[in-house]
Amino acid sequence: MTIKHTIKTSFNGLSVNKSRTLLTLLGIVIGITSIILVMSVGAGAQSAILGQFKGLGSRTISIEPGRMPEGPSDMAEIYTDSLKKRELVALQDKGNVPGLVNLTPLVMLPATLAYQNETYRANVIGGSPLIADILDIQPETGNFFTEDDVKLRSSVTIIGSKIKDELFGASDAIGQKIKIKGRTFRIIGVIAPKGQVMMLEVDKMALVPYTTAQQYLLGIDYFQDIMAQAESEEAAPAAVRDIEQTLRTLHNITDPKKDDFHIVTQAVVVERVGIITGILTVLLVSVAAVSLVVGGIGIMNIMLVSVTERTREIGLRKALGATDQDILSQFLTEAMMMTVLGGLLGIGFGAGFSLIAASILNKVTALAWPFTFPISAAMLGIGVATFIGLVFGLYPARLASQKSPIEALRYE
Repeated sequence: MTIKHTIKTSFNGLSVNKSRTLLTLLGIVIGITSIILVMSVGAGAQSAILGQFKGLGSRTISIEPGRMPEGPSDMAEIYTDSLKKRELVALQDKGNVPGLVNLTPLVMLPATLAYQNETYRANVIGGSPLIADILDIQPETGNFFTEDDVKLRSSVTIIGSKIKDELFGASDAIGQKIKIKGRTFRIIGVIAPKGQVMMLEVDKMALVPYTTAQQYLLGIDYFQDIMAQAESEEAAPAAVRDIEQTLRTLHNITDPKKDDFHIVTQAVVVERVGIITGILTVLLVSVAAVSLVVGGIGIMNIMLVSVTERTREIGLRKALGATDQDILSQFLTEAMMMTVLGGLLGIGFGAGFSLIAASILNKVTALAWPFTFPISAAMLGIGVATFIGLVFGLYPARLASQKSPIEALRYE
């Protein structure tokens, strides 16, 4: 029997009971749709997150306390006091790190901002005036705080546009006073709407001098981060090496494995995000694959029912000269046609749902969430569907091929 005739016969066998065929396809369609959706949203998440960092350019460098975390057991080492004033002064020295142009320490804390009877939960960021250049943010109204404010530990703040809208509405916020952790701060500026920058929600944060945050809000003498910018993208690798050498000399560290700090660049962020989203995608795809197994079992059960119902047909075909191989090929082709069709429908539904999900996420988050349709997901969907049809269709097809034509013709 030719391949063309096998496919035609298999198609006719499936079209006899269309409702049952469609219901059988459902498990495969759901499974493939889930895989496409998960992989597409995962790829979109990676692109959206990386877009926040790429927007600052690859010359941005973040120096964080503690060694680079390699697992959950290392997370506690992030919260160390290895970055203090002397580290900041050493890094500001052009003799140590000639390739840096901007440098600001950062301290951060979540806090409730209060104005009269209104409150707003926000992230309070302590930094220097250079944070405006590094994050590319500017006041829409008012002014940024100055180096004198940093030296004097002034209780002044610049708030994001969302905070301004929530606490003051349409009225002018400049000159108004709010309380942060019980201390009164005077508003000197409102940041222009910006969205997210390096995972910081600019519209929902309040900026204060880092010295003020250290002394009055946190009671610490160290920094949680030092953010810097190299002169150019080409100068960034040399600046990273100079930073490492400067801090190791300052901390008497000779073995890099014993560093009490770590440096995060765009390349490191790309690697981190890729690993995290990759692991999550694999886990979610594994969960979605369970429905494929269930769908495969459903196909096998339906094929067994079909073999039983078509016993006389099998006997008649064998009596007319069909071989065991012909019967095996027909039923195996039927199973694979169902799964491949289910795979194609799943890819179509998955792409559609992914587009809808990207559109919704783009609106409800501050990230520019792109629609991404990975070709590898489509290829995986077709490959998995074909494999399931082959595996779960083999037993019913073999059972059909082994039936005796005489016994099959006697079957009622």
